[in-house]
Amino acid sequence: MAKHGTFLVTHADDDSVVLKDTADGQVHTLATNPDPDGDALAADEAIEATIAPEPPLEVAWELREIEDRRSLTVERSPEPPTTQEREIAADQEQGDLTRRERAGIGEIHVLTVPPDQTDDAVADVLGDEATLVRAADLGVERVEVRADDEGVVSVRYMP
Repeated sequence: MAKHGTFLVTHADDDSVVLKDTADGQVHTLATNPDPDGDALAADEAIEATIAPEPPLEVAWELREIEDRRSLTVERSPEPPTTQEREIAADQEQGDLTRRERAGIGEIHVLTVPPDQTDDAVADVLGDEATLVRAADLGVERVEVRADDEGVVSVRYMP
């Protein structure tokens, strides 16, 4: 019963790998690391792959094929949110989140927080596994977080 999808590598060491399916959130432990081509997987990579339960017990999974593989980065930018992002935030209530497609590939998320909680909100986004899962699902490689002193936080998912 093979499974094909996009997975985030949440943990990788010499002996095993933990994958999170970006579509359903299911976690799969691979019994071995490296992949079929001989390259070890690393945490914070996104892969489009086929996995299957490893016989005979089928409690761990094996990697059958990788169609796409990319490293993901999440970073805070020193740049403030763009004019468009600030305009989106101006139309929101505090605590709201708005998602917009980017031209090409990716998305922009704009959230508003109390100004004194901006740094905490940025830290939460930077440290949240869901940020990487979303990046993997969108097919991007880079996440850039911008913020200003007014409580506007933008999360830019970019190729």
